[in-house]
Amino acid sequence: MKLNNYINVENFRDQAKNYGKEGPFDHVIIDNFFTEDLAMNLFKEFPNYEDEIWHNYDNPIEVKKACNNWNFFPKNTYQTFQFLNSAEFINLISDEILNQKKIYADYGLNGGGWHIHKKGGKLNTHLDYSLHPKSGKQRKLNIIIYINPNWAESWGGQLGLWDNSSSKKPGKLKKSIWSKFNRAVIFDTTQNSWHGLPNPLECPKEEARKSLAVYYLCEPPEIVDEREKALFAPTKEQEGDEKVLDLIKKRANSKSAAEVYKKS
Repeated sequence: MKLNNYINVENFRDQAKNYGKEGPFDHVIIDNFFTEDLAMNLFKEFPNYEDEIWHNYDNPIEVKKACNNWNFFPKNTYQTFQFLNSAEFINLISDEILNQKKIYADYGLNGGGWHIHKKGGKLNTHLDYSLHPKSGKQRKLNIIIYINPNWAESWGGQLGLWDNSSSKKPGKLKKSIWSKFNRAVIFDTTQNSWHGLPNPLECPKEEARKSLAVYYLCEPPEIVDEREKALFAPTKEQEGDEKVLDLIKKRANSKSAAEVYKKS
């Protein structure tokens, strides 16, 4: 696949130089990520919030919808997910961001794909899964690309990055990243990388926070957190709520997660 058919390559290389220069954990923001025409086509292909293809996540710690089923992706979206998982793009990430560290695609898009949040949508601060439940490889990098050209910063939905000094709970909020159209955020998920958008969105009912997400894997080190599901943190208002704390405990267990957090 030709890189220039999908992304602004020199722009990527230039902005990738900032990876790891700021905390609380290694990350980089790349604006104008896709070519302009592709970004608009991806927006046009994005399904409506009320479409029947979605998995609905609706509980006190996450209110969103997601779809990682390749059969539902229209042509441009399908080819873009192919590109994001291609050897050409993975080699670019490895060379420009990871100092040639070997990483692997997750063609199953476990936890990835299309993500959408409407008014009231949220995602409590959390750590992503550590070990992939099927391959056993470690989740190393996230890339999230925002795909709504109408999204206003005042509506909320900023991606928050929290202090990473503990693997048990997040520290203070260190950075907020506006989900600007055609902005990609790439970050390391192995550094107690607490992130999320815990404040409910305040967008108009006809708008939605839309994104594409792909995750990259690596060989796990000898000592590794074996978590197969995300570990969520309660908001300040939820800290003494036993029902929420029980939900978080079940959500983090691969054997009980499906019964408590996913609805069709």
